[in-house]
Amino acid sequence: MIINKEEFLVKYHLTDKMKNTNIDWKVINDIYNDFNEYKKSYESQADFIATIFRTHKNIHSVKSRVKDPDRLIEKIIRKLPSRKEKYGQEFSFSVDNYKEEITDLIGIRAIHIFKEDWEEIHKFIMKTWKVIEITANVRDGDDTEKFKELGIEINSRKSGYRSVHYLIEFFPTNQKVIAEIQVRTIFEEGYGEIDHKLRYSHKEIPEVLALNLLLFNRIAGSSDEMASLINLLNKNWSQMEDKYDEVLQTKNNQILEIKDKILNNININEKEKSDLIYSLDKILNDNTAINFTKNMIQT
Repeated sequence: MIINKEEFLVKYHLTDKMKNTNIDWKVINDIYNDFNEYKKSYESQADFIATIFRTHKNIHSVKSRVKDPDRLIEKIIRKLPSRKEKYGQEFSFSVDNYKEEITDLIGIRAIHIFKEDWEEIHKFIMKTWKVIEITANVRDGDDTEKFKELGIEINSRKSGYRSVHYLIEFFPTNQKVIAEIQVRTIFEEGYGEIDHKLRYSHKEIPEVLALNLLLFNRIAGSSDEMASLINLLNKNWSQMEDKYDEVLQTKNNQILEIKDKILNNININEKEKSDLIYSLDKILNDNTAINFTKNMIQT
């Protein structure tokens, strides 16, 4: 298949990007056709990675995709100037190097509910695959202490985009494959999808949309914090219920033990009777469970 150069550049607003890049359009077509040959294989590999992720208890859902061929060519054109800066002006994309230079040909998105679930998912990724790069995309003001502790590169995004990205390397065949894994919360996913849709719909996103996106971003961040608080309260409440049940069960067992003594020891003297009554009163007046409940609610 041959891509129509003029139509493609207009469709993806790339006419200006093509100036002074010296891109060989024949090479672009070769890359396009080569990728289409590998696409089915990449789809199988993406499904395999996604299946592994679905075994993790903290992952809510998993999405997988293989890059659209048109989007691949668009990205190659957009990335060429930065690659020339990195490698020198002689650099050019080719059939031999594009699979390593474009690292999101296979994309996996692992979505979790609570922000605190990320750490367990991070450990799982590090244990399961060879990770060659990690980047935490955050917004200014976010808590980045955990990322710093783990030596993870932090990228502050003006757009407010939040997600932890991993590049993993594996060999399903003799040829090395690189895949990008994105880990984010449900709220970060919602914001990211809307942000992505708007930015791909406009050559330059209108200011009124950009301002409302930032507002939406703050709401999404606050929602994550609220979800974490609810999760913590739920855990504390479950602990409180377990402790309450334990105290009540202990009290019931003590009462049953004293009743048994009374029933099976009819001929008890006054002192023993007095001691048993004292024990019963002490158990009945023990407010440990009630006080524990009050403390948990106040906390």
